Amino acid sequence: MSDVALNRLANIDLFEGIAPHDLAEIESACEFHPHKAGEEIFNRSTDNRDVFFVIAGRVRIVNYSVSGREVAYAEIDQGTYFGELSAVDGEPRSATIVALEDCLLGSLDQGTFLQVLRRHPECGLKVLQRMAGIIRACDERIMDLATLSAYQRVYRKLLDLMRPDPVRADSWLIYPLPTQAEIAAQASTTRETVARVLGQLGNETIVERKGKTLYIRDKDKLELLAERVSPQSQSGAN
Repeated sequence: MSDVALNRLANIDLFEGIAPHDLAEIESACEFHPHKAGEEIFNRSTDNRDVFFVIAGRVRIVNYSVSGREVAYAEIDQGTYFGELSAVDGEPRSATIVALEDCLLGSLDQGTFLQVLRRHPECGLKVLQRMAGIIRACDERIMDLATLSAYQRVYRKLLDLMRPDPVRADSWLIYPLPTQAEIAAQASTTRETVARVLGQLGNETIVERKGKTLYIRDKDKLELLAERVSPQSQSGAN
């Protein structure tokens, strides 16, 4: 085993509980590569079947509409993995992976990954549980697209992003505030719609933006808007 690979898989959740000598064997089969922020790791329909482990940094799973609009599926944080779907079913990639920040990734080829699952059933169970979670998330997203307006999806994304204000009790904020394009990709809408929503919320003093921070001044009203939106407020939204 090379020194480059030493202990780099120790914090990957898939391998939690694996005996040290078994983990060392898995690491020896890995390749490790750095990636710059914004770099594409692989593209949808690529024939590569490797499974990737995020040693450091974060990546985003995205797809693109016919018009070229980005649709963000999820973000993969340090300590997790991606690419298992193609490794399991042998089909081309179903999405594109882009580095959100400078990353270090480890990779296992398809054959070795499947061999690991056969030798370590606990890892296979974790992969099944992860796939079940993906299916549930997709079901929720389909329901949102079928039943919620574009404005509602943006409201809900803001609610998902907000965290308690560490300085003021009973106050909420989003920091750092993602770009309008990033929010649009996650809410399956356009940047222009996000801009309209933020403008509306600001005019109604529901939110207040200061630099890279968005303060939620009226959480109850934002939650109400996320549940019920009048048709008049949706004119032009998509």
